[in-house]
Amino acid sequence: MVSSVLSVIHPRELEYEEGIYLVKIARKAIELYLATRKILEPPPSTPEKLLKNGMAFVTIEKLIGERKELRGCIGFLEPRSPLIETVIKAAISAATEDPRFEPMTIGELENSILEVSVLSPYTEIKDPLKEVEIGRHGIYIVYGVLNRGVLLPQVPIDYCWDTETFLAEGCLKAGLAPDAWMDERTKIYVFEAAIFMETKPRGEIVIRDL
Repeated sequence: MVSSVLSVIHPRELEYEEGIYLVKIARKAIELYLATRKILEPPPSTPEKLLKNGMAFVTIEKLIGERKELRGCIGFLEPRSPLIETVIKAAISAATEDPRFEPMTIGELENSILEVSVLSPYTEIKDPLKEVEIGRHGIYIVYGVLNRGVLLPQVPIDYCWDTETFLAEGCLKAGLAPDAWMDERTKIYVFEAAIFMETKPRGEIVIRDL
């Protein structure tokens, strides 16, 4: 199985300036929604490339002293909307709908770093220990209809996981036993990402190399 690729932007197509634009839009979308409960419309200045359908996740990390702590992470694996709209939706959802956290406040946002991951279409693999590449791939674990879990490519880097640990944690994220990746009924997909992040709240936006 491969996710739909028709008229979909691939992360390798993105220029640095377009990544900067997406991170700034993500912050504006959250600010507007927290203040007014209104959803930001894509600005007329939106680069044409960002009007192509695309997949993305938005991650919010709260600064606690010198340490960063996850505050929300939501995204979309299917290219059902223009990338700019996908980022707006993901940003608002990460701030207000992540079931692991209470909705953010504007005060919290002022002390948080935003990261936008633009995803490639996902593809199914059959030999995960050989085919999953740490630092390149994110994983999408599917078992039946209800059990699904996604881990972005940066996650195993952040936690210093090897491939087997990455797969086990992906299974746990999907609500499965950690060794469920070895079950032939478990579907495992991989994808790549271009990652753009703030170095500090409202600060410089950089490309994150894994």
